[in-house]
Parts: sequence; structure tokens; C-alpha cells
Amino acid sequence: MTLSRWSLTGMPRRGRRLTQLLLGLVAYAFSMAAIMRAGLGSMPWDVLHQGLAVHTGLSIGALTMLVAAVVLLLWVPLRERPGIGTVANVVVIGLTVDLALAVLPEVDALAARVALAAAGIVLNAAATAAYIGVGLGPGPRDGLMTGLAARTGWSVRAVRTAIEVTVVLTGWLLGGTFGVMTVAYALGVGPLIQWFLPRVTVAPVSRPPSTARPSR
Repeated sequence: MTLSRWSLTGMPRRGRRLTQLLLGLVAYAFSMAAIMRAGLGSMPWDVLHQGLAVHTGLSIGALTMLVAAVVLLLWVPLRERPGIGTVANVVVIGLTVDLALAVLPEVDALAARVALAAAGIVLNAAATAAYIGVGLGPGPRDGLMTGLAARTGWSVRAVRTAIEVTVVLTGWLLGGTFGVMTVAYALGVGPLIQWFLPRVTVAPVSRPPSTARPSR
């Protein structure tokens, strides 16, 4: 194996991509749980998940997977194509977030709640960059955003804002937790992802050009 096929950690790039994908998704689930445990406002989609949980009695993890499945159905008319990372996004985050909520304790002191939420936002950005950076397929919500942008001609920023305002208002009306950290997340996660992304992006393994002679 040539040196170019190895990452800085000594792991083959293909193996590193899969490992980074899984670790990124697990970290994403823990960031969701940290922000929810802080009780100062959830991430936009989690406001919806919490609101649905109030009325259905289902766990956050189950609802995360159900909502993701519905979003994936919206990919069909948008002609978006899922990858292995898309499927892993649904399954790994959905299964892990309930575990994370079970092991992360609730905190009472305001300073501790702010610190927990802030740590959750930073972890979320790093985790998002980690799973995007391997290029194995976007998450369901990311694909919906880019697909709508491509079909409508709107900017990605405008589409993302419209989607998240819609899900936040719907979730809040259903009883989800909207607060200052919901706003902080919306304002801060983009720049943080932009900072993390070039540091964790893993280029796919390139195949060497074929040396076989063309047939005549």
C-alpha cells in the first residue's frame, strides 16, 4: 500500500472514513442530548422531536428516526440520492441519542447549564464536520436543504432558514423547548462547522490510472 493511501493517523483512508463517520454520528447524538439536558432551548429539529414526544409518548431517538424517514421520502421528488452515510445518520443517531439522554444527568445551576449547552453546540459542529467531511452521503435534513435549493433556485441559506423556522415553530406549538440556546445554535453552528470542516475532511481514495492497453 502506498503512503498516499494512508492518513496522518496511519489508518487507511477508507477505514478512517468509516470510523470518522460513526464517531461523528455518535458525537452528534451526544451533542443533541447535552443541549436538551441544559434546558435552555434545543436544536431546531429537536424542538420538533420534543413536541412530538409530548403527544406521542415515543422516545426522542425513535422520533428522530421517524422524522428522518419522512424527510427521506421528500428526497424522491427532489431526485436526491442517499449514501451509506445517509442511512447511518438515521440509524446511529436515533439509537444513540436515547442512550446519551440516559447517561447525561440534568443540571440545575445556571452556569452549568450554559456551559453544557455551549459545549453541546461546539461538539455538534465538530461532529457535523466529521460526518460531512468523509463524503459518504449527506444527512436526511441536509439533503432536503440542498435538494430544495437546487429545485427552487433559492440560496442554501434561505432554504435552511425557512426549513428551520418551520420546524421550530411547529415543535414549539406542540410543546418543544425553544430558548436562547436555540437561537445561539442557529447563529453559531455554521461558522463553527466552517472552521472544523477543513481540519477533518478526508479525501476519498483515488484509484491509480489503468495501465492496460485499450482494445482494438
